[in-house]
Amino acid sequence: MSTNERVRLAQELHDGIAQDLVGLGYSIDSLVATSGTPNEIRAELRSLRFNVSDLIDKVRHEIFDLRVHSLTHMSQSLPSASKTFELERIFAELVRNVQAHSHATSLTLSVADNGLGGALEKSGHHGLIGVAERVHGLGGDFTLDSSEVGTRISITVPLDLP
Repeated sequence: MSTNERVRLAQELHDGIAQDLVGLGYSIDSLVATSGTPNEIRAELRSLRFNVSDLIDKVRHEIFDLRVHSLTHMSQSLPSASKTFELERIFAELVRNVQAHSHATSLTLSVADNGLGGALEKSGHHGLIGVAERVHGLGGDFTLDSSEVGTRISITVPLDLP
């Protein structure tokens, strides 16, 4: 499977099955909270909810694996694909920790390098444009500052509070 196919599949899994499972989970939560639901039914619904949550975790893991494999494949020309893999895992864990534990209302991520600079959103080049579109789709802000002493990209996205 090509890198583009893996990315497309990861996007479809996220936008389709994963979102459907999340919606199903919310529906189950609503049924559990409905007054008058017998305790036996509540217990079964809670069990079902845990199963749905497990499925969501599995789908998210598969999405992550598809993307990591794609990014690792694209980065094979870099000095160390294993370093790229480790950095991706570190990034994912930091984001998960913020979502799970910080009670934050927004998250800002910055990436800066000391390279040649000159990074721009360019017609026909979809990497930075795609990142900006995704950030804006999440209601966030995307900034790009690139000069002869490197590039800095910063994104800020609102977090949904539990």
